[in-house]
Amino acid sequence: MALAQAPAIAFVPTTRPDAARAFYRDVLGLRLTDVDEYAAVFDLNGTMLRLVTVSELQPAGYTVLGWVVDDIVAEIDLLAHKGVSFERYGWFEQDEHGVWTAPGGAGIAWFKDPDGNTLSLTQFPG
Repeated sequence: MALAQAPAIAFVPTTRPDAARAFYRDVLGLRLTDVDEYAAVFDLNGTMLRLVTVSELQPAGYTVLGWVVDDIVAEIDLLAHKGVSFERYGWFEQDEHGVWTAPGGAGIAWFKDPDGNTLSLTQFPG
């Protein structure tokens, strides 16, 4: 099978598997499909997400996983109500919700999981 037609698997590392599992399931609302000694597996709308347990983790300085949403402000409000804080960066302008508007018009907001992995929401124009 050519890779262009093969299903993708996303991997996110965690040193805190119980906290990460609860965050992705209870806060983000993802469906947990399996748990073993190595990972918690979630369904990301047909794509497998494996929260892989690691012994050490230095969070990346960039987004490791993101979602395309229809209404970014509504999603921000929903997650904020569940205790999620959105990141503020000093090197570009963000609105009162923490949304940065990219040159192409997409709105993007960032937040972190319990391990400090950067996650994002993106709303494309139109």
